[in-house]
Amino acid sequence: MTSPPSKALIDLAELSSSSKRSAAEELYFRALDLIASGESGEASRLLRECVAIDPHFADALHGLTRALQDAGELDEAIHVACRLIALEPDDVLAHTRLSILYQAKGMVPEAEAESTRAKLLGWKQQLREGASR
Repeated sequence: MTSPPSKALIDLAELSSSSKRSAAEELYFRALDLIASGESGEASRLLRECVAIDPHFADALHGLTRALQDAGELDEAIHVACRLIALEPDDVLAHTRLSILYQAKGMVPEAEAESTRAKLLGWKQQLREGASR
């Protein structure tokens, strides 16, 4: 016998796409304020909710990696950064953040590889911008 879905999931399922995005953005901005005030644990909680509502909200994933890093939850931060890179493979900041996280874990070769990826992506973006002018 399966248990009925929780009330929160039912409410989420009933929201329209735009309502879901609005709810995710509201949580995101509240979490940014918490990060700024040093409340990384609560920020992480809100950002997890945000990403549960909108799994493709890249800015929320960025925020979650930062909040987790600040909270010292490096393994989970690395997991989230990898998830972000899977979603946005050309995101220079995501590769830079992953490099920083690897460095904090003492994973120097991995950190250097991500740093190199970030630099190469940045250079490619600059070349594209220069070509479009």
